[in-house]
Amino acid sequence: MGAGKTSVGRRLAARLATPFVDSDEEVVRAARMTIPEIFAQYGEPEFRDGERRVISRLLERGPQVIATGGGAWMNDLTRAAIRERGASVCWLRAELDTLLGRVMKKGGATRPLLATGDPRKTLADLMAARYPVYAHADVTVDSHAGERHEAVVARILEALAARGDAKPA
Repeated sequence: MGAGKTSVGRRLAARLATPFVDSDEEVVRAARMTIPEIFAQYGEPEFRDGERRVISRLLERGPQVIATGGGAWMNDLTRAAIRERGASVCWLRAELDTLLGRVMKKGGATRPLLATGDPRKTLADLMAARYPVYAHADVTVDSHAGERHEAVVARILEALAARGDAKPA
């Protein structure tokens, strides 16, 4: 949340001349409900299950850049499906203040996981729980406050090329 998955992902896909998909947008399309509506009506476990199913379908489409929601990689089944397809996984890592600033600037209080009395503490708790799992990504690229998306994309491409995974178009 706030790492730049969608903005950076779109640019990365363009550089790789491959389709881009945001899994959150696909979940919304499949459910015909917004993410806050899904959380309110069904809860986070049902949202995560739908997210898992959507990502599994997306993986069947072939090469593409998929921006997954922040909790997707936390699901063992989702991680296994991604690994089974041989997809390269990139973690856009950012510091708490960077994430919080970006999220709150874009209406962070409307995000179900941050609709708490203390979004900073909630985000810090999410980071503490998620970052050790995110560290299992194939590539980790830092996303800094005020940095141009193209700089992040360039670092991703360098890291993927070093692994032999991708070459820009």
